[in-house]
Amino acid sequence: MAKRTLVRAAAVLGAASLALAGCSSDSGDESASGGDGAAASATTVTTDCTPEEATAGTTPSTAPLKIGTLLPDTGSLSFLGPPMVAGTQLGVNDVNAAGGVLGQPVQLIPGDSGDTTTDTANSTVDRELAAGTQVIVGAASSSVSLKVIDKVASAGVVMFSPANTSDQFVCYADKGQYFRTAPTDVLQAQAVSQLISDDGGQRVSVLALNDPYGTGLADNIVKNLADAGIPEDQIQKIIYDPNAQSFNSEIDQVKDFAPDAVAVVGFEESAKIITRMHEVGIGPSDGMKVYGVDGNMGNALGEAVAPPLLDGMQGTTPLTDVGPAFQDRLKGINGALIDFNYAGESYDAVMVSALAAEAAKSTAGRDIAANINNVTEGGTPCTSYQECLPLVQAGTDIDYNGVTGKLDFSDAGEPSIGSYGKMKFGADNKLTTDGYIVVGE
Repeated sequence: MAKRTLVRAAAVLGAASLALAGCSSDSGDESASGGDGAAASATTVTTDCTPEEATAGTTPSTAPLKIGTLLPDTGSLSFLGPPMVAGTQLGVNDVNAAGGVLGQPVQLIPGDSGDTTTDTANSTVDRELAAGTQVIVGAASSSVSLKVIDKVASAGVVMFSPANTSDQFVCYADKGQYFRTAPTDVLQAQAVSQLISDDGGQRVSVLALNDPYGTGLADNIVKNLADAGIPEDQIQKIIYDPNAQSFNSEIDQVKDFAPDAVAVVGFEESAKIITRMHEVGIGPSDGMKVYGVDGNMGNALGEAVAPPLLDGMQGTTPLTDVGPAFQDRLKGINGALIDFNYAGESYDAVMVSALAAEAAKSTAGRDIAANINNVTEGGTPCTSYQECLPLVQAGTDIDYNGVTGKLDFSDAGEPSIGSYGKMKFGADNKLTTDGYIVVGE
C-alpha cells in the first residue's frame, strides 16, 4: 500500500491581494494559561505514515450483522446526537428494506457515548461487544473515540465514526479497524482558512481547546493562513483549557493582539468565550469577524448565548446539500430535528458497512474492515443500497457515492474530499447555510 502523506493545500485567496497590516506581535504562537493558571500544552500530531490495513479472516461469518451505536445522548455533545441517531436508524431501515445483509435483517443496538467526563463510552462498548456487534457507529467526539478505540479494534470490530475529524486518527495504530465518513480537520482547516481569507482577514487570532480535535484543527488553520501569505507574526494561536472557570486571560490576550478576525475552535464552552468577547468589545455583534467550526456552529450555541451576540458569526461544519427529501425522511425518524449535522455521514457509515459485508460475503468485523475502502472508490458508481447490492452480489467492484457525495476513501479509511456548509448566525442567534465549500478535489 502506498505511503499516505497528507498535503495541506493553501487556502484559496480572493481576487484582491492581502495588504497585510503593519502591526506586530511579541509572539505569533502563544500557549495561554487557563483560568486556573495552569498552562495548556498542545499535542503534536503526525499525518505522514503508512496506515495499518485490516486483514480478512480465514473463516467467513454468516451471522446477522449487528450494528451498535456510540453516539451522544448525554454530555457536552448531546446536541449532535439526534441527527446522527436518526441517520443511523434510517440507514438500517433502508438496508433492511432492500433485503438486509447476506439475506438477513440488520440489528441495531443503540448506545450512549457520554463525553470525556464520564466512563459511559467504555460501558456502552463493553455491552455492545458482549452482544456480538461487528460494527460500532461512533463516537462523535474524537476524545471519546480515543478512550475506546483500542478495545474495539482489539476485538476485531469495525469502529466507524460519522463525526471524528481529528488528525490523530490518520496514523493511529488501529489494526485497520477504524474508519470515518467525516472528513479530517486537514480539510476543514482549508475551508475555514478560505472563509477567513475571502473575507479579507489580515491579522488573525485562533483560540482552540486543548484536545486532539482543537489543537489539530488550530495547527492546520495556522498553517493554511501562513501558506496563503499571512506572516507568522500576524497570526496568534492560543490553546486553552476547556474546563477553566473563566477565559478572561485568553480573551484579554486576543484583544491586546488587535486582530481583524478571530477563529474559535471549541465546543459548549464557546458560549462563555463569545460572551466574554462581547464584554470587552470584540464579539461578533461588535463588528469583529468571528469564525467557528463544527464543534460550535450549531443551534445549541445560539440557545446558550443571549441574542444578538452571535450576529454575523460565520463558520464551517461538514455538510453536504443532501436536499429536503432526505431531511424529510430523517424527520420521519425524529420529527423534532432542527439540525442535520452528521446525519448523512451516519447514514453513509451504515451503507458502507453493509456493502462491505456483502462484498466480503461475511459479517465478521475484520472481513468487513478489509472491504470498506474498496466499496467507496474506483469501481462502478452507485448511490443507494438498493442500487449497489445487486452489483456487489454479481461480483462487480463498486464505488458507493452516498448522500454526502463522493467518498473516495483514502488508505487511512476516510474521505479524501470534504464538503462544508458556510454557516452564519443572524441577529436572532439562528443559523442559516450560506452555500458550501468543497476542498480536496
